[in-house]
Amino acid sequence: MIQKIFLCVFFCSATFISSAQQCTYNFKGIVTDYHDGTPIFGASIFIKSLNKYATSDARGHFEISDLCPGKIEVRISHISCETKEVFITLDNSFFQEFYLEHHTEELKEVRIVATSKLKTKTLQSSVLKKELIDAYSNSSLGDILKNIAGVSAINTGNTIVKPMINGLHSSRIILMTNGVRLQDQEWGIEHAPNIDINTAEKISVIKGANALEYGGDAIGGVIVVSPDRVLVKDTLYGKSILTGQTNGSGFSFHTALSKATKAGWYVNAKTTFKKYGDFESPAYVLSNTGLNSQAFSLRSGLKKFETGFNVYYTYVKNNIGILKSSHIGNVEDLVHAINSNEPLIVAPFSYDIDAPKQEVTHQLVKIDFYKRYRNTGKLVLQYDFQNNQRYEYDIRVGADKEKPSIDLNLNSHTLKTSFEFDSKSNQTYKVGLKAAYQDNFANPNTGVRRLIPDYYAYDLGLFTIGNFVLNDKTNLDLGLRYDFNYINAKKFYFKSRWNERNYDIDFNHLIIGDFKTQWLVNPTFKYHNFSASAGISHQLNEKNSVLFNYALSSRAPNPSELFSDGLHHSAARIELGDLRMQQELSHRISSSYYFENEKTSVLIDLFYNLIHNFMYIEPEGTEQTIRGAFPVWGYKKTNASLFGVDINWQQQLTNKIDFNNKTSFIRGRDLVNDRHLIDIPAANTVNSIRYQNKKWHHFNATLESNFVFAQNLFPNNNFDVFIPTTNNTVLVDVSSTPNSYHLLKFNTDTSFKLSENSEITVGFTITNILNSKYRDYLNRLRYFADDLGRNYVLQLKFKY
Repeated sequence: MIQKIFLCVFFCSATFISSAQQCTYNFKGIVTDYHDGTPIFGASIFIKSLNKYATSDARGHFEISDLCPGKIEVRISHISCETKEVFITLDNSFFQEFYLEHHTEELKEVRIVATSKLKTKTLQSSVLKKELIDAYSNSSLGDILKNIAGVSAINTGNTIVKPMINGLHSSRIILMTNGVRLQDQEWGIEHAPNIDINTAEKISVIKGANALEYGGDAIGGVIVVSPDRVLVKDTLYGKSILTGQTNGSGFSFHTALSKATKAGWYVNAKTTFKKYGDFESPAYVLSNTGLNSQAFSLRSGLKKFETGFNVYYTYVKNNIGILKSSHIGNVEDLVHAINSNEPLIVAPFSYDIDAPKQEVTHQLVKIDFYKRYRNTGKLVLQYDFQNNQRYEYDIRVGADKEKPSIDLNLNSHTLKTSFEFDSKSNQTYKVGLKAAYQDNFANPNTGVRRLIPDYYAYDLGLFTIGNFVLNDKTNLDLGLRYDFNYINAKKFYFKSRWNERNYDIDFNHLIIGDFKTQWLVNPTFKYHNFSASAGISHQLNEKNSVLFNYALSSRAPNPSELFSDGLHHSAARIELGDLRMQQELSHRISSSYYFENEKTSVLIDLFYNLIHNFMYIEPEGTEQTIRGAFPVWGYKKTNASLFGVDINWQQQLTNKIDFNNKTSFIRGRDLVNDRHLIDIPAANTVNSIRYQNKKWHHFNATLESNFVFAQNLFPNNNFDVFIPTTNNTVLVDVSSTPNSYHLLKFNTDTSFKLSENSEITVGFTITNILNSKYRDYLNRLRYFADDLGRNYVLQLKFKY
């Protein structure tokens, strides 16, 4: 018995001694910042299987002792850092350096919203977030952007909506979607952006030309459509939105599904369908104003801290009806339309979309790759390709009835790279290079004189940006950019037009062919554009902030401003470009003041924009064709100034009720001719009061009042025309603006949990509650019909 006890004690002791002898390894290391190599204090180092941990000291060092040989899983974490997990095999004492991205939160792009402080950026900018984007799922980009003070839209009816920032639009605004500059014939005033807003998690608007990373020609500003964030964890989730409305008797359906893994792999697919029939004014049907739209996007890639890539594809197709009565046969029809209180054509409601109409298809493919370099920064490489196919249909008869009057195909290739030096927390630098090529083909088989010619274009851009934290209250941003633009076109001009425009004096060297009544010419232009920006923001105290900014930007003429020559059928007017157009040069000075306390926030944006060689289009008379006389709109240039103020005021009245006011005021002046500019938005003010109660299933209810003043400051572009049927000469009033108008809107929504991971949100909206008759100055169809009447909208949103 004693022998057995002795043997048991001996073996246990031997085992204990053996174990004690083996578990003598030390695990030492240092935790440093990935960007600048500085030590991280207070990082937690945790060994899961052994439940042992250590904390890094002021030098970033740590040590865990008495470890046994074998494989261990180590988790390194720190506040505001991305947690890192590694597996280590111990067969001896071990030392390793670990890198964490200590200032991840500081490097994230922050936009100014009405509830954020100006000290975060030196730009005048605003953000629309996912909740509002979902509510506008059935609408266009131009519609949702009207929620930002200073942003309006120039319309062709209610389905073609182009955003306008502080009075500027089209080629003066850059639209970025998922890191790609949209190229979709944006020069056309009746060319709406081909983008599905449902692909966005947030939409940012930067006023002015200060975002030089995106381009130096954004005299009006930049719109950045950002995709959903990628979640680096094992997850599968989705969302579906069904919206129905009475005006147009149509619906919109959007669905999205996302899958991500802890390893960083992800895939996201989205699709949207919209179908609407003829919309209605308060008194009559707006015939041939329906819309059919389909959109699909697919995004996939690998997201890791140090390296990753993204692949993105999107397809958008829009079939857009244009008000039938806006199709005029000649200027006499225009006179009748202006003098009539109702459209000349009012047909029963229909889902059919006939000529005049637009059919536009846009496809985009993007591939990008990024890699971070320790103690240095981040490299990004990107290539994208876009194809834009645009058909515009006029009312035609005979064999040409189904043939488009305009058939344009634009292919765009872009290659760009950037490197951000972010190793220092108080200063970052970014440099980038872009090379782009475009090829535009105008199909000559339409049977109609081509409005825009064949051309190809090269663009080369180089920029550098510096961001500096001067102290805990002051930030400074500086930027420089150079762009080279080259365009090469081939175009036929009637000899009579060539001489009428005095091109025979200035451009006879461009003629490469003689075709009886026409010249074939080969215009080529080169433009060197320099841009710069400087901005400073300062936190006066906890409640008050200010910023000041200056931006110099330069924009080359677009193809329409240079080459337009002929009848633009969807616009029912003759448009004439000018080969003498030169670059626009903009000097924009802006400042902002922000106040915030517990219940009040006020943001005031001021700006003054002086633009040399400002290009614009305006009526200049009529011209006789085989179909009759048509209005002639010509591109011109001048020196112009724009100044204005945007105000956003939020006031919490109680813990459940708040008030919001957005007011915009702008003035535009032609300095050469000492007159007002055309197409400048009227002053407007939007007031809303909201009630919210989270205990009532997150119930929200908002009543909104939108008052638009009459635009009484406009140039006089009226002209006289002879009407053969009456043997009279009459004044064609294309200048006078509509009266002021007031619209009321009501919105409410509430959410219900269906399960732990799913919920449904029910929303109900009424627009133009009083069914008011009105016409908007910036709607090109205001000559022919009233704007939209009352509309009831019901929306169901499922998250799962």
